[in-house]
Amino acid sequence: MPRIPLSLLALALALAAPLPAQEPPAAPAPADALPQSTYFDAVEVSVVNVEVYVTDKQGRRIKGLTKDDFELFQDDRPMRITNFYAVDEGRVVGPEMPAELAPVEVPAPLAPPVEIEPAIPEDQRLHLVVYVDNFNIRPFNRNRTFRSLREFLTTKLRPGDRVMLVSYDRSLHVRRQFSSDPLVVAAALFELEKMSAYGLHADAERRDALNEVDDARDSMYAVTRVRQYADSVMNDLTFSLRALKEMVDVLAGLPGRKAILYVSDGLPLIAGEDVFYAVEQKFKDRSTALLESRSFDASRRFQELAFQANANRVTFYTLDAAGLRTPTSISAAERDPLASGIVDSVHFANIQQPLRMLAESTGGRAIVNMNDPGPALGGIAEDFQTYYSLGYTPGQEGSGRYHKINVKLKGKARGLEVRHREGYRDKPVHTRLGDGVRSALFFGAAHNPMGITIRTDEQVRRDDGNYVVNVAVQIPIGSLVLIPEGDRHVARARLFVGAMDDQGDTSEVQEVQVPIAIPEAEVEMARKQHYSYTLPLIMRRGPHKLAVGLRDDFAANSSFALHYFSVGRR
Repeated sequence: MPRIPLSLLALALALAAPLPAQEPPAAPAPADALPQSTYFDAVEVSVVNVEVYVTDKQGRRIKGLTKDDFELFQDDRPMRITNFYAVDEGRVVGPEMPAELAPVEVPAPLAPPVEIEPAIPEDQRLHLVVYVDNFNIRPFNRNRTFRSLREFLTTKLRPGDRVMLVSYDRSLHVRRQFSSDPLVVAAALFELEKMSAYGLHADAERRDALNEVDDARDSMYAVTRVRQYADSVMNDLTFSLRALKEMVDVLAGLPGRKAILYVSDGLPLIAGEDVFYAVEQKFKDRSTALLESRSFDASRRFQELAFQANANRVTFYTLDAAGLRTPTSISAAERDPLASGIVDSVHFANIQQPLRMLAESTGGRAIVNMNDPGPALGGIAEDFQTYYSLGYTPGQEGSGRYHKINVKLKGKARGLEVRHREGYRDKPVHTRLGDGVRSALFFGAAHNPMGITIRTDEQVRRDDGNYVVNVAVQIPIGSLVLIPEGDRHVARARLFVGAMDDQGDTSEVQEVQVPIAIPEAEVEMARKQHYSYTLPLIMRRGPHKLAVGLRDDFAANSSFALHYFSVGRR
């Protein structure tokens, strides 16, 4: 997993004195030669897409709705729905076309027509991360759940869906990169079954704390001991949430729908809440244990994770691998089996509540208290294949604010159940491009509609052992929007650059302006050529992966490219 900031020398862009660009015959003029009077300005028009799932009271999917059946609100203000997709079992049956663009009836052909299934647009393609939390799961529960997961992956997903497998074992590990072949990911689950799972250690630590409470004769001692236990639980929870946030972060730059299927035995909303409750039960009015437990409340951290997921169009689906839970403390060996059973019930509710909250806040589903999760996983597959996508233009431009979203049904559809994510963050352009660069580095894949290429040229060793590497970014001029300005045509482009070494360390993403001006008489020739912009980067010796994002500000288009190379090794 990328760690930021990086121990690699922080990808220093020598912007103060860039090397001269290799210009095409139609030579762009330097920025200071451009006329100062420009009357064209680009207006960023971004579309926010919201996936909406509609069911009846029995949970059955409702199909056949149109844009007119929905109302969409941002921060309680009604918004006009500009884009509408209806996807039915993986087939796009929308968007609705305006009347003037509706197809004209033609005579039936002599041969039967071949039905062509409309392709899912890139902005609607699914990226699914199966996230196995080995640190917060018991091996028996995990391996039993994997049987249902393998069936889900091999029979419920559709061609074109991209699936990735990661595990958390005190740190994130990518077990399988995104693949359109779910069999590859399903097979990798067999490998995970052989690995350790740490949930049994948590059980032992909890049992020791409960035994000490049971033996305690003084409420102050009991509370002190439980505080120590809760500190340990909170520390583990902090690292677990940090890993989930990192996963959400690197997904941010991917296009399309993104979902995390989180598999664990639960996470505590309040660290040690059940053990504090055990102290309260034993010492009654002589204890302040429940009040003490409030200082270990992690609900705000889970809310922040849900906000971050919504901001990045990531939906959480959560699966409690423990299945149907029953109190294990009720036995003849217990001094007060009824009280022990109540403590277990508090524990179960405490570790399941975050699973429900993450799913509900992001428009997903939580699978809890099910020994056989297969049918519920089938319901998740229905989410992936049958839904409505509502798009709207928010109006503001990159304010960075988080906005609440609410979707309602009207007319004949009123009264049906609606699920969707609760909000989104209006990210500035430079943040979105930085997300795209980081995602390209992490996943090793880049969406490059503008066809930019990267070449590494001269490498010069410095006295400190690092190298100045000249990186040439080749930009097809024909892919840029050129605006007339005086006797020239100008483009407004920006490059966003990031690097990752072979240890997974990443640089901060750097931004550089690339103003291009071409004499009017040479524009047509230049459109068939490339403009080469050279960046001198300071990098250390070893293998590297470089990602470059290009932003055409006039067209509001973006493109990303990857380049693999070694520094100091020829």
